[in-house]
Amino acid sequence: MSYVLLTGGAGYIGSHTALALLRAGEQVISFDNYSNSSPESLKRVEQLTGKSIIKIEGDVLDVEALAAVFAQYPVKAVVHFAGLKAVGESTQKPLWYYETNVGGTIKLCQVMAKFGVKNLVFSSSATVYGDAQNSPLPETTPTVAMNPYGQSKLMTEWVLQDLQHSDNSWNIAVLRYFNPVGADESGRIGEDPNGIPNNLMPFITQVAVGKRAELQIFGNDYPTVDGTGVRDYIHVTDLAAGHVAALQHLFTDPGFDSFNLGSGEGLSVLDIVTRFAAVNQVEVPYQFAARRPGDVARYFADPSKAKTLLNWQTEKTLDDIVRDSWNWQKNNPNGYN
Repeated sequence: MSYVLLTGGAGYIGSHTALALLRAGEQVISFDNYSNSSPESLKRVEQLTGKSIIKIEGDVLDVEALAAVFAQYPVKAVVHFAGLKAVGESTQKPLWYYETNVGGTIKLCQVMAKFGVKNLVFSSSATVYGDAQNSPLPETTPTVAMNPYGQSKLMTEWVLQDLQHSDNSWNIAVLRYFNPVGADESGRIGEDPNGIPNNLMPFITQVAVGKRAELQIFGNDYPTVDGTGVRDYIHVTDLAAGHVAALQHLFTDPGFDSFNLGSGEGLSVLDIVTRFAAVNQVEVPYQFAARRPGDVARYFADPSKAKTLLNWQTEKTLDDIVRDSWNWQKNNPNGYN
């Protein structure tokens, strides 16, 4: 028996990936410090699958705690989610972001190397493309991140690429996410942000459930179909399936490669808000606010490389996204609490 280790396995994307991996027949270990997640998510994954997860509380900056996992369990691959992820916060606390996101990955790889585990899927971000203007964006788009969060993801990509070039026994897949949204269709696991959400969908659902008075939409004067920003929204279940596909790809000895995980379709903020209200028969009051610095009009993926090499593409529709998001929020108005 061998295991797939998920760092940050209790988080939003980590828990959905744990669910997908268990359903694919894998054995899963979660290593998480629960700073922005809840152990309840993994308990629910176990309930949904009838299978157990080895749950270890620890921090990726703690080399001894990491080494203890590899010493005790036969790990065959790691999916590395653990990290800090708020763009605004990263501008206020850059050293924390570089230490955790870059330094934590270096420590993880050092431990992996010590135990001869050299299969890694890294959770990166489309923020590495900066304010690129020419969507759809292929993986060959120049990378130039615009904030410490994006820089920490890009720097980590460089570290991993250099590592693989120095030792070609490593197999590393870098997954650049666009905008993860939605929840498992069961309504049992979903996105549960601490404090003020950083993303659009939790804002919409919290307004719909009455936790917030109204939604602020930043900018209504972009050169788009309705004046609001256009983005690529990917259902978290599709995103989780992308990790399973990337893991399978690792075992074909691919070396180092990067993949966009997105739908390839641009949807405006108003597309999302109006469809959410219509499908779920709920009111979502909103008002327009000024554009945010650095936001571009259109930003969406060219996911054709993942389709070709990973045999992966999105399957969920916008209706699935808004229905599953609301199903999660209305059944869990206070998240996992």
